[in-house]
Amino acid sequence: MTSLASRFGRRAVLVSAFAMMALGSAGLAQAQQGNPHLLIAVEGGTIDIALRPDLAPQHVERIVTLAGQGFYDGVVFHRVIADFMAQTGDPTGTGAGGSELPDLPAEFSSEPFVRGVVGAARTNDPNSANSQFFIVTADSRHLDGAYTVFGTVVSGMELVDGLEKGAPPSGMVANPDRMISARIEYRN
Repeated sequence: MTSLASRFGRRAVLVSAFAMMALGSAGLAQAQQGNPHLLIAVEGGTIDIALRPDLAPQHVERIVTLAGQGFYDGVVFHRVIADFMAQTGDPTGTGAGGSELPDLPAEFSSEPFVRGVVGAARTNDPNSANSQFFIVTADSRHLDGAYTVFGTVVSGMELVDGLEKGAPPSGMVANPDRMISARIEYRN
C-alpha cells in the first residue's frame, strides 16, 4: 500500500491537512457563535461578565483561551479595595504572576470605568497585561483611557461586593475568596 505522500506528493498531503484544519476551525467557530461571557463561579453564585471583543479583541481572546484551559480555576481575588475594585487572575496570588503567554499590547478605548466594568491589570508599562484583571465596584473614571476595558458584569455584582476586602492601602487580602471555576459561554 502506497502512502499519500508518495502517491500524491507532499503538497497534496499538506493541502489536505490544511483543509481539514479549516473545516475544524469552521465547526469550532460555528459552535462559538454569539457574544462570549465569562462565568466565574464563586462561593454563593456566579459572576456573569459579558466580554467586549469590539473594544479589546486581543484581551478577550486571551481570557477565552485561559478560561478554556482551566487557568483561572481556584485562583484567588488577591487584591480587593473597598469602594474601588477586586483584582484576580494571578496564579501565585501575590499580584506579581501571570500566564506563560506573552504580554498583550494595550487596547485603550473611550469606554468609561464605571461600576461593573472589567479591565486588564498591568504594571506601569501599558503593554504588560497578561492574565490578571479587575472589576470596578465604584465608578473609577481616573482609570479611563489608561487601562484596557474588555467586559462588563451583567449579573453577580453583589457577589463581587461581598468579596473579602484587603487591608489598606494595598488592598492585599489575607484570606482571599477564590474563583471556583471560570468558563466561557456564548450567547446570542
